[in-house]
Amino acid sequence: MTTLKWQFAARFRRNAFGWKSDTPIQRIKEALSEIKLVAKKDPVLAAEGAVTLLEKLSPALEQVDSSSGALGSAVNRAIDALVPIIAKPEVDRPIRQRWLERLWEAVQEDGIPYIEILGDSWGELCTTTELASQWADEFLPLVERTWSPTASGHGFFKGTTACLAALYAAWRHEELLLLLDKAPFKWWHDRRWGVKALAAMGRKSEAIRYAEASRGLNDPSWQIAQACEAILLSSGMFDEAYNRYAVEANQSTTNLATFRAIAKKYPNKSARDILRDLITSQPGAEGKWFAAAKDAGLFDMAIELASNSPTDPRTLARAARDYGKDQPDFAIASGLAALRWISQGHGYEITGVDVLDAYTALIQAAHGAGINDGQIVEQIRKMTVGSHPGNQFLKTILARHISS
Repeated sequence: MTTLKWQFAARFRRNAFGWKSDTPIQRIKEALSEIKLVAKKDPVLAAEGAVTLLEKLSPALEQVDSSSGALGSAVNRAIDALVPIIAKPEVDRPIRQRWLERLWEAVQEDGIPYIEILGDSWGELCTTTELASQWADEFLPLVERTWSPTASGHGFFKGTTACLAALYAAWRHEELLLLLDKAPFKWWHDRRWGVKALAAMGRKSEAIRYAEASRGLNDPSWQIAQACEAILLSSGMFDEAYNRYAVEANQSTTNLATFRAIAKKYPNKSARDILRDLITSQPGAEGKWFAAAKDAGLFDMAIELASNSPTDPRTLARAARDYGKDQPDFAIASGLAALRWISQGHGYEITGVDVLDAYTALIQAAHGAGINDGQIVEQIRKMTVGSHPGNQFLKTILARHISS
């Protein structure tokens, strides 16, 4: 095999990095770029480089602070990028076997751990059912010994996930299910392979029951919902998938992202119906769906939400500013709602600048709708009546604008 002096190799020496994570994260990105560049011309050489990087990651990162999660995320993204690079080239079996042996040795020495998720991709890395079956046979006795009722210790073996993935890739599905029956605990991390096996055998209803039986106090319910939803969608059972799992399976970092994910996956459902179901799923937090309603062009629903439930004033002020020309009525309602929620003490660390931004957007929208300033000012005066601290704050900031 052609050799190459990888630039990243010297940077990933054991304990090469100090406490801070910024530099190693940048070095990981640089190493990925170097490997991807080589992959365009020589996939085999790139795969060799990917294996080398995975071998070096954990020893090099041992002293780095990973408490923020940023480093772990960077490593996980790197693994997601490197696995296809290793799996892609067609090489002789001894070469691929040697790559797998090196990776397995790296996993065993992964002390933090950083690369343990490689086990999830072991079947993909094997590339053939024959090699996957060989590795399954290698791991199987150790998994069975670990899961034996008479086993001593904590019953942990680093190759458990790799064994399950290899059995699945080798199409030894019944054997995989029998092995999972021996597990001392019903952990989704393991049982997800049983769901995949049942689905692959066409036993989809059984797969969903198997997944539902995996729910527990510490199991990620959203992952279980995702697996069940995917099975139903693959069977064309869109309504059942939506009714049972859509909300739980598509939770994202923001309500808007959640709405978009469901709308994209279920084009047969109207945006209004999706939003209503999402709103129902979170009683007491209706205003948090304002941005999703606005994004869907459901301006009437957006204003109804902002009028009846606390909504982030900054989000409302942005809506007033952005829609002042195209949707002046919506913009005016958004601006007034922003000031009203501020007057009632809502919003995180609201400043005078936020108040002025909302007021300015509101007045501009009113001008676009042909409404004079006096009408708007009178509404602001009415909302600031009372002794609430937010009222006094609003009146102080807008004193020059709303004074008689």
